[in-house]
Amino acid sequence: MSSSSDPNPPGPFLPLHTAVVLLIGVLFGLFAGSLTFLADNPLPVCTLTGLGVCGTSIPILRSLIGRSE
Repeated sequence: MSSSSDPNPPGPFLPLHTAVVLLIGVLFGLFAGSLTFLADNPLPVCTLTGLGVCGTSIPILRSLIGRSE
């Protein structure tokens, strides 16, 4: 009988580079949305601002934070 142990275990679900970029993007979005909320804007405007900043910052962060291979 062959053993069920795989000599090549699967890699991580989410690479570290991707996790860091997404985390920093979400933090930027939360920060921008919070500042917009503190400027007495309606909640939908704050949400759209945060999502816009998060979505815009992810490609920029991806190119700025290099992969280590």
